[in-house]
Amino acid sequence: MAATTDLIEGLPNICGNEDEILMRAGSNADAYRSSGGIDFGSARAAAAIALHMQQPLIPAGGSDLRNADIISNLKFMMDNQTIGDNHNAPVFYWCYKRIGEFIPQLVDEGARPRAMLEYSGCLFHGLRKMGSQDLFDALKAVTCRPEYQASVEWLGCPWGHAVAPSTPVQDYRLHVLAWQHHFASIFGMEALERVKGFSPSEMALPNQPDVAYEFVKTLKDCGFNWVMVQEHTVEKRDGSGLDMKHVPHRLVCTNSRGETASIIALIKTQGSDTKLVAQMQPWYEASSLQRIDFAGKNIPQLVTQIADGENGGVMMNEFPAKVFEVVRQSRGSDVPLMNGSEYLEHLEAIGITEKDFPEIQPIHQRKVWSRMEPGDGPEKLARAIEDIRAEDHQFHMDGGSWTDHISWTEGYDNVLGPMEKVSALFAERVLNAGVKTSDPRFRNVLFHLLVTQTSCFRYWGQGTWTDYARELCRRVEDIIKYDF
Repeated sequence: MAATTDLIEGLPNICGNEDEILMRAGSNADAYRSSGGIDFGSARAAAAIALHMQQPLIPAGGSDLRNADIISNLKFMMDNQTIGDNHNAPVFYWCYKRIGEFIPQLVDEGARPRAMLEYSGCLFHGLRKMGSQDLFDALKAVTCRPEYQASVEWLGCPWGHAVAPSTPVQDYRLHVLAWQHHFASIFGMEALERVKGFSPSEMALPNQPDVAYEFVKTLKDCGFNWVMVQEHTVEKRDGSGLDMKHVPHRLVCTNSRGETASIIALIKTQGSDTKLVAQMQPWYEASSLQRIDFAGKNIPQLVTQIADGENGGVMMNEFPAKVFEVVRQSRGSDVPLMNGSEYLEHLEAIGITEKDFPEIQPIHQRKVWSRMEPGDGPEKLARAIEDIRAEDHQFHMDGGSWTDHISWTEGYDNVLGPMEKVSALFAERVLNAGVKTSDPRFRNVLFHLLVTQTSCFRYWGQGTWTDYARELCRRVEDIIKYDF
């Protein structure tokens, strides 16, 4: 797949090459360790930071909602900078580009910078439609040039920034595959071979056992080696909280039919995310840690954090100076910056693999399995969940995310109803009908479907954003009605 085919007839390249994607995604077993130059045996601890970047696509390219072009919210901000906080749009744009500027400068002066990047497909497409060639050139350089590859690790994510607990499982798989297609079309297949970690939108982890199982199975089927999870969205097998937050864990998800899927999990600890990353706090926390005995080896611990890479004054204004300061300070120290896969590759090189990591599961699952056995089936699971809900008002199967004060389902029936309707139509008239993913009609309807499932339409409350969502759902319904 050439790196010049990310736009096909005005649509993002998000489907049609599934066989090669699944064969090559995450297949580079030594993508970072050998080239990274880290003395793992002498490291006392390490720190990993990830930057999450997202702008939704909205029907706002015109005054008539029903006919408006689908554009990036960033373009809307650029074109309307006198409204609200839209004056931040140029700074946001620079935030999406600046890692492509920072990495070469630091590497060229002999430092070892590290950053994990997670950009949604919505953002990629919106930036492309805005003509952001300078931005893509900068990101391509640090992604594809050999001298910078150890410094930057891309994380996979759902293309449309969909939250896993409330997105139909078959659609979520399409989001994951769409992002892999899109990323490879921009940066090349060799770059996709180095994408081994996954960052769920909003750090949303399903805890309903059947959905959680499908989530992990999707990631493993699509070639991912590990996933980042929020500390308070998981529990140990006995239902208690984590007591070893700075070592990898093994996320184990069993469904009601008794099937089990597992994947390595790196733990994002709690805290004020944007400020912590912008001020490079993970490195300072790592500096206070010592090596520990683990799985028969003595290893450095890893402090892991992710935050929005553009939001908030601290991230916009203070991060550049702080990242330069810390990268330079960490140079030659026994507390290096490392990326997630780099750390895991070092562990594997000394004989520590997934089977050695402590087991965890999504929150509240201990309560479910105390009422039933895996293999009892979906009906028994549904009864168990309802019985526990009746007894415990704090119990829920809505999943966990980076925040506990926002629900992705409650109060959004006017959005979820149309979303579920068009998803069911898509399954019936497109997926079940066997329409080929290489068919231009498939790409068109898939693009529109994935856009409807963006979490932003349920983050900002009722009003303009829910109007956007319903309009996008209407368009999906029309496409299916007239094209299939």
